[in-house]
Amino acid sequence: MLVIERVRQFVRRHNLITPDARVLAAVSGGSDSVALAHILRALADAGELDLVGIVHFNHQLRPSAAADEAFAADLAASLDRSFLADREDVRSRAARDRQSIELAARASRYEFFAQARRHFSADLVALGHTRDDQAETVLLRLTRGAGPRGLAGMHPRNASVIRPLLACRRAELRTWLADRSHTFVDDESNQDVNIPRNRVRAELLPLLESRFNPGIVDVLADQAEIAREAWAWMDAMASELDIRSVRRATTADGSPGCEIDLATLRAAPLPLRRALLWRVMSELGGRRPIAFDHVDAALRLMDEQGETPADFPGQRVQRIGASLVLRGRVAGAEGRPARAPANIFRFPLSIPGEVALPDAGWVVSAEAGAGATVRNAASKDVAHVRLDLCRGSLAVRNRRPGDRFRPVGLGGQKKLQDFFVDRKVARTQRDSVPLVVDETDRIVWVAGYGIDDAFRVTDRAQEVIILTLKALGGSA
Repeated sequence: MLVIERVRQFVRRHNLITPDARVLAAVSGGSDSVALAHILRALADAGELDLVGIVHFNHQLRPSAAADEAFAADLAASLDRSFLADREDVRSRAARDRQSIELAARASRYEFFAQARRHFSADLVALGHTRDDQAETVLLRLTRGAGPRGLAGMHPRNASVIRPLLACRRAELRTWLADRSHTFVDDESNQDVNIPRNRVRAELLPLLESRFNPGIVDVLADQAEIAREAWAWMDAMASELDIRSVRRATTADGSPGCEIDLATLRAAPLPLRRALLWRVMSELGGRRPIAFDHVDAALRLMDEQGETPADFPGQRVQRIGASLVLRGRVAGAEGRPARAPANIFRFPLSIPGEVALPDAGWVVSAEAGAGATVRNAASKDVAHVRLDLCRGSLAVRNRRPGDRFRPVGLGGQKKLQDFFVDRKVARTQRDSVPLVVDETDRIVWVAGYGIDDAFRVTDRAQEVIILTLKALGGSA
């Protein structure tokens, strides 16, 4: 089937675009977005939509970013369409907002899309995500932990954002462009396997294709559609449960809150209870993410009559009588805030190997060495630990309640929480500090701060593991 016809059928199947819709094509300069612009121009010429402009956002993260912006402007001119671009120092925004570059880039990009829609009085912004992107998204979310909502991947439509190319493979779009002598630019950062999506694309997907299933991309993309349908059904059921069990109110101090009738909640299947609690807690938490552990802990409160309230991102939860009571925090409220959301992570660390932590902004690596390699001047970002005492495989995770270890020189155990307080580690940063642990979950290294005394190298003849911490996208 011809590419344009496949896109046309996908658009009709998901009712993405009507003939009178004013559409913008978001163009980065890469092959997928360039194909998107040319395909939308063809559909516009056929009277199936109104392509009112080409838009480009410059994240200022790469030396070639300005050239990519110029390429997008030239493409718009060749298609006889208006062009709008904007730019932001995303790296500085990420540092300012204490978030990963990936999250900061997405926030900046979507703010620009909203601005562009207003500028052009447009209805929709079309993005060039493909079937390959969908498969990568599913794998990324699977490795980080996700339920039906997360495994649903990218939706064909998300409010005013549409993805008309989700039925197309990246390779066929490149062939389509080449057959028509349409040029595009290559983003050199796509070769950086420190970026998790690039690693999935360059290493994991080829492995799955060669060793397990040559059609894995299509399998994963199809699974995303199945998960999306399942989540849509569950979300609809959660909406009905919401109407029957949740009573929302604003407290005297102006903070939002709600009460959930426990009898009605208990009568629902466990998956619906989780879906409802996730929805309500996310509503009160605002932009703070609600993780599986948060919902699981809130579920346990259902059976804890009169217990001390539990703090979650942006809210406090307590069972009172026959209700589960959730209270949010009014904007600008003073006093101790709810515990910062723990972006729970745990990844295996091979030797040699490395683990990228995009949300925390770090890469942790491990390699074997000899005690003679231990440098006299220790770096806080490099640790040498005894290989013979590391039981089984290593892993990288963040802190958990009750974590303890033996800092070198202390002569005894210390709570990790107290260690962070002593080192003046900001409360908002503690969940982002990587911990290297052994097979028994014993802390080997608090990355950037110190090793457990038990793993200290005492003999230059000992074999060691060299652990390194570096900023994501940077150097050690």
